[in-house]
Amino acid sequence: MYTILLSCQWDQPSALCLVFDVTSETSFTDCSRWLQRVKSKTMSPHLPGVLVANKTDLTGRRVVEKNQAEEWAVSHGLEYFETSAKELENYDQPFRALAKALHRLYQDRAEGFRNLL
Repeated sequence: MYTILLSCQWDQPSALCLVFDVTSETSFTDCSRWLQRVKSKTMSPHLPGVLVANKTDLTGRRVVEKNQAEEWAVSHGLEYFETSAKELENYDQPFRALAKALHRLYQDRAEGFRNLL
């Protein structure tokens, strides 16, 4: 399982990308622990993030079902994506979603500063 924090510092993450292996139940359950660790580091009430299921090309070995992961993601305020890095399927979609979320965050903060003037 991989956790990617989009930030200059671990102490102040701006966005989150949790990636798990659909053939490993452990990698999926570890996402809860990683999410808690990240949320404990941020002061922001809303941390844009995505949950990414990887290795979807290994259909016969899949142990984490799409609906299970999707429900978990939604319950934690994350967007959900399924990818296959090997097959280059949907690999860019999570990053596009994060870029849009970060752009919205930037616009909101810029508007807040403009309102102060």
